[in-house]
Amino acid sequence: MFDRLRGISATVLSVALCLFTLAEVNYNWLQPQSALAVFVGIGLVLCYLTTPIHPKLKDNTFLNVVDCVLGIAAGACCTYVVVQTEPLFKSSWAEGISLANRAGIETQTDFVVGLIGLVLVFEATRRSIGLIVPLLALAFVGHSWYCHASFVNDWAEMPGWMLPHAGQNVRDIVSTTFLQTLGVFGPAAGVMFKYVFLFVVFGAFLEMSGATQFIIDFAEKVFGNSPGGPAKVAVLGSGLMGSLSGSAVANAVTTGAFTIPMMRSAGFRPHVAAGITAAAASGGALVPPVMGAGAYMMLELVQPQVTFLEIAKAAMVPAILYYLSIFLIVHFYSRKVGAEAFEEKKEPKRISKFEAFVFFGALGTLILLLALRFSPFKAVTGALMVILVLSAFRKELPIGPGARKLALVFFAVPTLLCKFFAIELPDDASGRLVFEAWLSCGIVGMFWLLAFGIVHPAWRPSVVDALKKSARNGVSLVAASACVGIIIGIVQQTGIATDFSAVIKGVVETNLLLALLGIMVCSIVLGMGVPSVVCYLLMATLMGSLLSELGVIPLAAHLFIFYFGMMSMVTPPVALAAYASASIAEAPIMKTSFAAFRFSLVGFTLPFMFVYRPELLLLSPDGGAADFLPVLIQVSLAVAGIVSLAVGIAGYMFTDARVITRTVAVLSAAMLLTPDVTISGNNMGMATNITGLILLAVAASMNWNRSRSESAATV
Repeated sequence: MFDRLRGISATVLSVALCLFTLAEVNYNWLQPQSALAVFVGIGLVLCYLTTPIHPKLKDNTFLNVVDCVLGIAAGACCTYVVVQTEPLFKSSWAEGISLANRAGIETQTDFVVGLIGLVLVFEATRRSIGLIVPLLALAFVGHSWYCHASFVNDWAEMPGWMLPHAGQNVRDIVSTTFLQTLGVFGPAAGVMFKYVFLFVVFGAFLEMSGATQFIIDFAEKVFGNSPGGPAKVAVLGSGLMGSLSGSAVANAVTTGAFTIPMMRSAGFRPHVAAGITAAAASGGALVPPVMGAGAYMMLELVQPQVTFLEIAKAAMVPAILYYLSIFLIVHFYSRKVGAEAFEEKKEPKRISKFEAFVFFGALGTLILLLALRFSPFKAVTGALMVILVLSAFRKELPIGPGARKLALVFFAVPTLLCKFFAIELPDDASGRLVFEAWLSCGIVGMFWLLAFGIVHPAWRPSVVDALKKSARNGVSLVAASACVGIIIGIVQQTGIATDFSAVIKGVVETNLLLALLGIMVCSIVLGMGVPSVVCYLLMATLMGSLLSELGVIPLAAHLFIFYFGMMSMVTPPVALAAYASASIAEAPIMKTSFAAFRFSLVGFTLPFMFVYRPELLLLSPDGGAADFLPVLIQVSLAVAGIVSLAVGIAGYMFTDARVITRTVAVLSAAMLLTPDVTISGNNMGMATNITGLILLAVAASMNWNRSRSESAATV
């Protein structure tokens, strides 16, 4: 009975979290801090209801009861923030002053609630994503307290490397991190609320609509009959899926369930099949328009401000180069090991026109609304509306024709009533204004359609399952963003980020390459076991200004940080995308992780390249639009380097490559993919690039001659 009640509560809260987020980002009924408190509060309660204190103790009845109590406590702490913030509850405010206006003069009740809430955020984050982020947040909290204690008590003068500052006492720390708008309910939670979680919901309904199956079928149609076809299907499928889902792990699980068994039957070893899937899945979050919601976070964080189209344009070429690299490695490797194409060559794969229409309809709507400069949350809501309406026509859903027609009625009637009775437009309204009115009314219809889907018995399983999946995938992000908010609150309140950047800059002086290497290591280490969006948020807060001070174009600096947050998904020893793929392939985890690392190797060089060669981001060195010729030259050199790298890793070009050929190819790749560093005042870029092209020609010639010799010997 208890488990059933807990399951029902989790389902209700999952539905509530999704519906509240969709409604609030579009209509802004609550104060910003209140909205985030509701969002984080539901997420924390769900975390305690669905994630045990330890996996081995999930069936312990006593601990399950404790989890429920902790969940209720977390919800109560967040509810307190709502009550003390919303004007509706003004009568209950302490001395008639809202929580935001009593910063620094909080009551004892405020302090106790904030302290309990803070502890519960730490524990929820530990349960959902592990110890790394909570320990890091505790380190920042402890540092702030120690600095204050040292300053007040004059214990000792802190050395500069410890980044001394005035610090905060416990009450001030609780105020900053939980009660006010810089911490738990601050920018990190705001980004998750307005951008990331919406795309999680979007991805779940995209899967419900059948678009995922179209991606697999389309990729199979394109590459099914080529050598190593299943592996190429995994590469293309992951790129297409990732462009809309943005989650490396979800991408690996979704596409890997189809492609890994096919790869194994074609002759790929299990850990190789899983490694290819993980490498391809991780790159999906680098592909516009979704980019793991990184593009939308950059809209908030990059200074000076950039537009979505500028971010998408800059990210496009590196994403293409990343997938070209994996594709070439897979192609050469398939030829080397004699991997087969699909067995069923008799009849071309039939692609569902409806599923293709859903995929391109959702993608087209998202891009169109973003291109028309609608807000990201409005754009993803509009794309979700398209998916829901089109799902009513999907034959695979176990729903009768009457229920389908009724669903369309529940969408169309509220939409039309809203348009013709609730919205008044002037006679000379512009086309955009008319379009925006129809979009707003369509979103109203979408909410009625969602409500209908939740209530109607035929629709309920599909709709509720998608909402539950969204909440399940988003809970860890909610908890992680709340905990990262603690770090950001401390950083912004104490100014430690400026001191940190100054110390790092003092170490690297003007050596940009050394700074980039340091940031790469920090991003990869922090990204181990931490969602990439959380890693990006934290690193951008701490390091973004440093790269700008060293002369890096701001957008290039943020893309650099974001790339390495994603590359942590395939970097041993903690490579979450590789772990997910290994579980499907039943392959050793570490062998899979190293295979994924090898297949995605170019992803570790591309960020350095586009920092030093901004033409790869379609930008000029001064941050403006790049001319065509420099872009062509840099892209061509990058492609040549990728070919060399693929030959060196796979050991095949025209035929099996000997050790000497592979060595020359790897040296060529190193020359072509090396950033244009300056040594003793001389830019070595041109010299290294020319040397790399010569070495590639030498490697190709050696392998071609061997191929000719082998052909002659067999005749």
